[in-house]
Amino acid sequence: MSMTAALLAAGVALGLGVLIGRYLLAFLTQRTLGQARAEADRLRADAARTIEQERRTQVERPREEVDRARQALAQGREEAKRAALHVKQRLDQRQEKLNRRIQRVNDREQALQKAAELIESLGQGAKNTQKNADQLRQRAQRLFTEAEQARREVEHQEASVRHEREAIEQMQEAYLRKLEQAAGLSQREAKEHLLEQVLSEVRLEAASHVKAIRDEAKLKANREARKIILTAIQRTAASHAIENTVSVVNIQSDDMKGRIIGREGRNIRAFEAATGIEVIVDDTPEAVLLSGFDPVRREVARLSLIKLLQDGRIHPTRIEEVVQKVSAEIEEEIVEAGERAVIDLRVHGLHPALIRHVGRMRYRTSYGQNVLAHSMETARIASLMAAELGLDTDLALRAGLLHDVGKVVEEKIDQPHALVGMDLCRTYKEHPDVCNAVGAHHDEIEMECLIAPVVQAADAISGARPGARREALENYIKRLRKLEDLAGSFEGVGRVYAIQAGREIRVIVNHELVSDAQAEQLAHDISAKIQHEMQYPGQVKVTVIREVRSVAYAT
Repeated sequence: MSMTAALLAAGVALGLGVLIGRYLLAFLTQRTLGQARAEADRLRADAARTIEQERRTQVERPREEVDRARQALAQGREEAKRAALHVKQRLDQRQEKLNRRIQRVNDREQALQKAAELIESLGQGAKNTQKNADQLRQRAQRLFTEAEQARREVEHQEASVRHEREAIEQMQEAYLRKLEQAAGLSQREAKEHLLEQVLSEVRLEAASHVKAIRDEAKLKANREARKIILTAIQRTAASHAIENTVSVVNIQSDDMKGRIIGREGRNIRAFEAATGIEVIVDDTPEAVLLSGFDPVRREVARLSLIKLLQDGRIHPTRIEEVVQKVSAEIEEEIVEAGERAVIDLRVHGLHPALIRHVGRMRYRTSYGQNVLAHSMETARIASLMAAELGLDTDLALRAGLLHDVGKVVEEKIDQPHALVGMDLCRTYKEHPDVCNAVGAHHDEIEMECLIAPVVQAADAISGARPGARREALENYIKRLRKLEDLAGSFEGVGRVYAIQAGREIRVIVNHELVSDAQAEQLAHDISAKIQHEMQYPGQVKVTVIREVRSVAYAT
């Protein structure tokens, strides 16, 4: 057993030795291979670097040298071209100078040849000239003798004329002295008197000519203006409702007034707080008054009160709900009114914000005239006038519709409504001609297009027609008084009367101070001063009356 165990142990030891030897051999082999591979990689890298250096040395450097040589050659060519061009220019200049010299030489040769021919002809003519000179000398002597005789005769005549002139001057002086004694005026005073008389006659004649020219111009201008205005009036018709600052709401019975007021006035206070409109409950039978300057808020209040009366439930919470609902409905009606106006006028491409402002004009009045109806009428008149004048009718329509859009801007702006409307149109990219017409229709800015005066005229026609507008009594009386005072400020005016609701003033002048021709000029001056210093709708007719009354008494 011991032998077997020893052999077994020896076999195991031998197997372990063989395994360890194989492992060591594999390890040494792998290590040697790794070192060999690393050395091979190093040698390969060195060879690559060497090859790259050789390539750069053998290929890149010669290429760079070739490029430098090419650049130097190209630069040399450019310099040679420039030098050749310079030489060519110099040769051209020398050739030009040489050509000019040759031309001058040729000109001199031609001049010398002509001079020689002239000298030859002069030499030929000199012989004939000598003969002619002798003849002329003889004739000159005869003429000199005749001139001497004529001079002596002229001197004798001058002496006689001088004596006659002195005698005439003495007679004139004596005659002037006699005239001065007879007239009682000096020569200077008589001249001034005559000059004043001539100036007066010239003024009368000039006034007559001015009257004739003005009448002719008025005839032509009135004819054309009537044609355009009549065409516009024939094609345009609009109905206008005069609106006040007070709306009336009819109720079924006076018992509803107590419900509107509410307990201790809480309903009426809530209604006024929600709408911003004053509610007037007085002794008027079956009616309640709503007072406010804003027509939109007044319309909201009117419709809200009608709905509350129909519903019967009147308390603060219900009032707020109804007012909010009606406000939304009014806003929709504003947009619909703007859209209807735009569709009726066939205005395309208007911004929605401008359409909303157009709709708000329905609830705004100016001198009692509805602004939307006035704007639509102005647009139609402007379009018709533009068509008659050969202008763009679409731009005239837009400008006429938008000319008063600044009146309904909700923000508080300290500017005239024309400028506010112009800025609004510019904000929404309207045509520059439309913006200028909107801003210039009250002359706040200069008119830069032909549409602007058309819109201004259409606005005046719409506002000045009978029944279109009304004014406050106080302002009306002030305007009439100012008209009379202004016309009475002229020299020679006796009495002034404003008639036809301020559309005409009649001026009665003193016939001793104002002539017929001066009366015509006075009417023109008064109208010009009224136009310059006053603001008024439409036009004011100035009538100057001059009459002579002769009174005698039989006793």
